[in-house]
Amino acid sequence: MGMPLSGTPHRRLNRLTGEYVLVSPHRTARPWQGQVEDPVPDSRPAYDPDCYLCPGNTRAGGVRTARYTSTYVFDNDFAALLPDTEPVAPVSGGLLVAEAERGICRVLCFSPRHDLTLGGMQRKEIRQVVDAWTEQYTELGAIPWVAHVLIFENRGAMMGASNPHPHGQIWAEERLPNEAVKESAQQHAYDGCLLCDYLAAELADGERLVAMNDEFVALVPFWAVWPFETLVLPRTHTGSLPGLTEPGCDGLADILRRLTRRYDRLFGVTFPYSMGLHQAPTDGAEHPGWHLHGHFYPPLLRSATIRKFMVGYELLAGPQRDITPERAAAQLRESSEDDP
Repeated sequence: MGMPLSGTPHRRLNRLTGEYVLVSPHRTARPWQGQVEDPVPDSRPAYDPDCYLCPGNTRAGGVRTARYTSTYVFDNDFAALLPDTEPVAPVSGGLLVAEAERGICRVLCFSPRHDLTLGGMQRKEIRQVVDAWTEQYTELGAIPWVAHVLIFENRGAMMGASNPHPHGQIWAEERLPNEAVKESAQQHAYDGCLLCDYLAAELADGERLVAMNDEFVALVPFWAVWPFETLVLPRTHTGSLPGLTEPGCDGLADILRRLTRRYDRLFGVTFPYSMGLHQAPTDGAEHPGWHLHGHFYPPLLRSATIRKFMVGYELLAGPQRDITPERAAAQLRESSEDDP
């Protein structure tokens, strides 16, 4: 009988993408003399007169942010995609391929409070965010040329957030982006619902579970790349947010609060991450095997000041991690939520 996975280098298959991740658990003992981040103090006021996302303040170009009292959505002033992109002749000269891409980019402020992250908000306030996400997915997905809607949040300067006011983004575009293409192929090729069966396997195993309620489960996936990466899954099969019941929406708000509070208490800082919701494409085709899910990709590795770098092997070969998913899940479980 071979050594357990916790004690030897091995690779794990990501069932959602069809790609492998290299796990090197023996490297957790190596000394660290690399870059150490300066802890970022998080003592923000409830209102910042210099923040362009705070209610009533002026944004770029003189546009004034509304005096909103709950969630607030507006078209990104510096959008990466544009809905009225001029049609151009595609480049398809053999190895050279390029084509125009239309899209709509919006910003969603979670709260008028400059100092409230998802983990600091009440469940009813996060439920308003869930409702806004649902409305945006429905509205943008109904546009005939929109094939995909991505809802995401970059939290913290370490993950490239340009403004500390808690907010997320919604990008809608006319073609499926790379990750959606990979996940669609894997889910469509599976006989049944891949993530329904995967969740059942994780619930039976229990080792990688982090938090759960009657409607949702948060876990460290077996194939996690980032040290404290998590996957959020509804217990009931649905392809997108509009398919959730009222209890399901409440359950999503609850699990987001519970998970982000665990993150924040793990190292005693407002945990940086990129988070996104993957939902069924809105291209008009049937996607019965697609299962709604959320990804959390946090960069921190050993502490609030040491992060994981995706360099060298990761860029030139494939993803690699030192801490096992099982150990990461145990650390997150042990991280107090403060209250249930």
